Amino acid sequence: MSSQMEHAMETMMFMFHKFAGEKGYLTKEDLRVLVEKEFPGFLENQKDPLAMDKIMKDLDQCRDSKVGFQIFFSLLAGLTIPCNDYFVIHMKQKGKK
Repeated sequence: MSSQMEHAMETMMFMFHKFAGEKGYLTKEDLRVLVEKEFPGFLENQKDPLAMDKIMKDLDQCRDSKVGFQIFFSLLAGLTIPCNDYFVIHMKQKGKK
């Protein structure tokens, strides 16, 4: 039986490969579909219509229009850190730290 952390890691790997397919990387379109399906609130709350273009430009360090697993993982970390910051503030306000 997997631990919660092992399950979380497995889920992240599965999601990457689900959207990357056999090619082993995400294109801009793959990334857009992944974000729309797996982070629906993220794009809905974006005021910038070019948000996905900017994200892809930031992630595509090699300028080859491909996002590999390591870069995908850094996107997840980048999205998770502010969520954690909000969570910590929220928990402090409730006095449950």
